[in-house]
Amino acid sequence: MSTPFLLSYYGDDLTGSTDAMESLSLHGVKTVLFLAPPRKDQLAPFADYSAIGLAGTSRSESPEWMETHLKKALAWLKSLNASLCHYKVCSTFDSAPDIGNIGKAVEVGKALFEQSCVPLVVGAPQLKRYTVFGQHFAVFDGEVHRIDRHPVMSRHPVTPMAEADLRRHLAKQTPLSTGLADVLCLESVEIDAQVDQLSHSNDILLFDTLNRDHQAKVGEQLWRTRLPGGSYVVGSSAVEYALVNTWREHALIPSNPPLFSSPGSVEKIAVVSGSCSEVTARQIRFAEAHGFRAIAIDVVNLIDEHTHAETLHQALEDAIEALNQGESVIVYTAMGPNSDADAVHQGGETARHLIGRSLGQLLRKMVEIHGLKRTVIAGGDTSSHALSQLGVHALTTRLPLPETPGSPLCTTHSDQPAFNGLEVALKGGQIGGENYFTSIRDGVA
Repeated sequence: MSTPFLLSYYGDDLTGSTDAMESLSLHGVKTVLFLAPPRKDQLAPFADYSAIGLAGTSRSESPEWMETHLKKALAWLKSLNASLCHYKVCSTFDSAPDIGNIGKAVEVGKALFEQSCVPLVVGAPQLKRYTVFGQHFAVFDGEVHRIDRHPVMSRHPVTPMAEADLRRHLAKQTPLSTGLADVLCLESVEIDAQVDQLSHSNDILLFDTLNRDHQAKVGEQLWRTRLPGGSYVVGSSAVEYALVNTWREHALIPSNPPLFSSPGSVEKIAVVSGSCSEVTARQIRFAEAHGFRAIAIDVVNLIDEHTHAETLHQALEDAIEALNQGESVIVYTAMGPNSDADAVHQGGETARHLIGRSLGQLLRKMVEIHGLKRTVIAGGDTSSHALSQLGVHALTTRLPLPETPGSPLCTTHSDQPAFNGLEVALKGGQIGGENYFTSIRDGVA
């Protein structure tokens, strides 16, 4: 690389990874997201970029998986010598001791970077996520809910949030101690001294973030306390949103954000969705009422080895028929949080991965057969496994979507011509308004 990276990051799922890429791109930080450690010839075109990401799947993996695979991924990122290395988690912080264990991710990175204290930042006002005195909150239907009373996240089918105090939640995942730089600390004239003291006496330091003033101060602390050889930080895209303020003050990034032009509308798109969110269910219903063909896959049959092939074949036939008739298509495996959740949960890691790969195989066929130029993959746990079926090795931001932050339209980079330059939006379950899918089709920012 011609210059050191400001930031490297590992996203615990693909939609989380594009969320971080979007927040950087919006502020003029040229960012590329790889789906696996790249070859030299794949990395070379991005020599002048300031940030580099690696999309992972740890959100849906076990601690044992992390010990091996996450350690290797973080070691590669560490070798890039970026000023900061970020382990990117969902802004709702949903996780559990046996799956998506954020505490384990802290442990792995802390040891690898030989770091005494790991900063943790989750609140992001841009995403309507707030951390106050260690308690985490998120908006749903225009109302702020404590995360353990959130209508969706409190009953997430895989990692329900039953505790709003992030320190108590994290204590179930790691024996490491967690301190808190609360809003009073952030507003104190002695903030530097207080943060230093908290860092010296804790393994993890959680930062409150209620508003953008707090966010800017968090960014200053992350940059001030970084180690000469690069530091490890954990959190949501709150990390990126916090840092851009500081980088701009230090003239490390452009003072004015770049302008992105809309790519315009397309005749039809294909959407595959493994999201169990009620938000996504509303979006599917809205799209079906506005020119999309919605095709349900029986997830019980999909994850059964005896009925898998026929289930997939039938879904593809139905989707191709709709595309032949000029309709946009949504192929989905769930309609809300109660859609066969027990069957998927009992199937465990194998079932979740199979759903993602199967949706990716369907999307690949639809793109190949119809030459589609724009697609959507919905579901954070789904996206990584689905996109891996398309032969894509990297993503860059085509169009940030400020009205639905965290779900940008991306451009794919692939060695296979059919998938190089494809426009794909990767949407987390909780992201977007009812008209999200129709807006992507119509090219509306």
